[in-house]
Amino acid sequence: MPSAEEVGLESQNSAPWWSLFVYGASTGDGVGAGIELISPEAHKIRHTTHLDFHATNNDAEYEALINGLKLALEMKVENLNVFSDSMIAVYQINGGYQAKGPRTELYLKCAQRIIARFKEESLELISRGQNEGVDELAKLGSRCEATLFGVVSLDIQRHPSVPEHEVGNIGSDLGLTWMRPI
Repeated sequence: MPSAEEVGLESQNSAPWWSLFVYGASTGDGVGAGIELISPEAHKIRHTTHLDFHATNNDAEYEALINGLKLALEMKVENLNVFSDSMIAVYQINGGYQAKGPRTELYLKCAQRIIARFKEESLELISRGQNEGVDELAKLGSRCEATLFGVVSLDIQRHPSVPEHEVGNIGSDLGLTWMRPI
């Protein structure tokens, strides 16, 4: 586990640095999010969430990130190193990529609002191999297995963290138009 010094950070305040590893997975079995929050003393809080709604793999990555950030805030974390293997999410939040699509923009803004609540933070892209533990949690969450109870906490999230993007319906009161035969 990289420390704050290893990733080139020096704290401006006296609060210790925590680490958060996140991973979202959309599999044939379903969609899950895995989170591992590690205290400065190396205590680990592992959590998985089954996403009980349609979500792309990128949506699942953002859900994992948002849920992990919320958990860190609940634990009163002030300084946080976040590690994810989602190039899209990391680069969008760090300003390297633009968010494409309304839902992705909503996820990006939601994550940025939560990140802003920490005194200091970093978001770093890591390889999938460095993220294996939360990868397994996300896969378990996607299957929503009852065997997880007692081993790791499992939530079922019925709705996305961001509002659904509304798409206007084409009404049938348009009469005869070029679209009617289609």
